Formats: sequence, structure tokens, C-alpha cells
Amino acid sequence: MTTAARETYEEIRESVAKLCAQFPGEYWRGLDREMAYPSAFVQALTEAGYLSVLIPEEYGGVGLPLSAAAAVLEEIQLQGCNGAACHAQMYIMGALLRHGSDAQKAKYLPGIASGALRLQAFGVTEPTSGTDTSSIKTFARRDGDHYVVNGQKIWTSRAEHSDLMLLLARTTPKEQAAKRTDGLSVFVVDMAEAKQAGMTIRPIRTMMNHATTEVFFDDVRVPAENLVGEEGKGFRYILSGMNAERILIASECVGDAKWFIRKATAYARERSVFGRPIGQNQGVQFPIAKAYAAMRAAELMVREAAEKFEAGLDCGPEANMAKMLAADASWEAANACVQTHGGFAFAEEYDVERKFRETRLYQVAPISTNLVLSYLAEHVLGLPRSY
Repeated sequence: MTTAARETYEEIRESVAKLCAQFPGEYWRGLDREMAYPSAFVQALTEAGYLSVLIPEEYGGVGLPLSAAAAVLEEIQLQGCNGAACHAQMYIMGALLRHGSDAQKAKYLPGIASGALRLQAFGVTEPTSGTDTSSIKTFARRDGDHYVVNGQKIWTSRAEHSDLMLLLARTTPKEQAAKRTDGLSVFVVDMAEAKQAGMTIRPIRTMMNHATTEVFFDDVRVPAENLVGEEGKGFRYILSGMNAERILIASECVGDAKWFIRKATAYARERSVFGRPIGQNQGVQFPIAKAYAAMRAAELMVREAAEKFEAGLDCGPEANMAKMLAADASWEAANACVQTHGGFAFAEEYDVERKFRETRLYQVAPISTNLVLSYLAEHVLGLPRSY
């Protein structure tokens, strides 16, 4: 096991916990009512350097490995906050770091590290493609020293709160591409410029406060120098960052599970019915204990996935299993917490219903449980492709 993988980052966790204490349940409940973005929370994380942990020191970042970023996000969730407002910055900028030109890295990474630039928007999913990324229709046509972009993206979270977007678009028609995944390219889009040149954003109200949107491109001109890597190879650039995304989301789910377990356990000790604490009843104990065991198993898989990622090894199976097991564990813990609290779980002031809604997302995104199972069946077990 690598040194980084063995590191638990206790000092980082303690510091994150202290920062999160400044943003208690009342803060999040207020935002939830207004469907508002947690700008103050994101700014505090930025100023403390937590959103730049993966950016090398030469660009103003902290230069720590993925397991450090996972520790930050897990602790945010464990403390009852929500890292979804800013977690994308940690895994989106990986494509720029690994495949961007020296000029692009020098232009963007220091600003992202300092917080002067927010890279939060990830323009990949489209209404007709879903997870079938190779079927996207948004097209970028070369026109001199620019690309002209037309199309639509959906579930582009944080687009209204981002200075830059990492955009995936077709540059070669699908029917002319040698493979389904060829002909896709990645661009860094300056959101301020794009809004003045044909890009529009429409917020989507959801069951949780997630700041997600639809984005429309109508002849939006993007400088050719904003192309990341080589034209037509964007799918593999995006794919290379998806394992990091799954590992980091999994760490958030582990944090959520710990929050629910801690909350349920405390309430089960304190709440007395029929002259005894409800936690004395096995019907209350067992679901919490089972959720704890599921959380620990998921936590170990997250660590293994991060270890392989940091060692530069193929971690696709581990990253996908970590995401699925952690999402399942957080959902199991959420249900146990609701059952333990009974009717009080539905009261806003307990924060259970808010966290319950938030953690449900990860059964679906960023990849659904069914697609993880299909991946494992095909790529690990050698079964025929099912889709």
C-alpha cells in the first residue's frame, strides 16, 4: 500500500471539521428554502486551500494526492455540509492538468487554485444521450481560429456559479468517425464570454438544492486555443477523469453514511418510549448496525481504489465498485436514520430529510448503479455486453 493510501489526513479532517462548524444546519436549511448557492461556504473552502489540494504547487495548489481530496470531501459530508457545491473542481481540472498545454495550465490553474477562477461546470450530458456519451450531438465546427458551438447540455450543475466550463462536443460527425468514441473534443469555455456570444442557461429546480441547469449553445464562438489536447480525442480525456470522480463521490457517500449513523445512534440513545431508550430494542439497533457494516466495507473499497489510482494502475473496477457500494451504504444509513427518528425525521430542523434527499442522488449520478453492474459484468466477469 502506498504511503498516501495509508495516510488518513487527520489534521486535514480536523481543520475541515472546524471550518464546517461555521456553517451549521441553520445555514443549509436557509439555502434550501431559497434554492440558493452556498457562496460563503465555497469561498471559505477556497480561502483555506481545500479546493486546490490536487493542483501542483508550481501552479499555486497544495499538490496532495487523490486520497487527500477524498478526506476533505468525506469530512464535509460527515459534518452535515454538502460538498456537491464545489466537488467538481477537484476532478474536472484533472483533464486540464493531464492533457492541457503548458500555456493553458499557466493561464488557468493558478487562478483556479487561488479562487479567482471557478471551474465548476462540466458540460457533458445531453437530453437525448444520458450516459451514452458517444451519442452526444453538440457540435463544434472549426472556423478559422475559433470553433463555433451549437447544441444543448443538461444537468450541467453549477453553470451559473462558474467562470469556466469544461465542454465535451463533437468535432467529427458520428457517422464519419472510425469508432463511436472518436471525434469528440474537450474545450475550456470562458462563461462570461460565452454568455455574451449565444450561450444561455436555464436553472432546473430539483428535489434537493443542487444548482443544476440546462445550457444552450447558439453559434457560440470558442477560441481554438481553448481546445484541450488533440481534436477528436476528448472522450479518452474525459474518461481518464471519471475514475477520480467516482472515488471522490464515493468518499462523500461514506461521509454521508457516517453522518446518518452518528445521528441515528445519538437519537436512539436519547429517545425513550415505554420507559426505555429505543436503542435498546434490536428492531432499532440492527438496521443501524447493518448500515455501519456496509459503510465500513465501502470505506475500504474507496481506500483501495484511491491506492490504485495514486499508483497509476487501472482502477476502473475498484472506482466503480467504490462508488456503488458507498452510494448503497449512504442510502441504507439514510433509511435507518429516518426509521430511527420516526416522524421527527421529516421535520426540517433535524436536517435528516435534507440529507436524505441529497444522498439519494448518488444512486443515479454520476453513474447509475445499474450501469456499474453492467460494467462489472462485462469488463470484470467477461459476460457479453448488455447494452
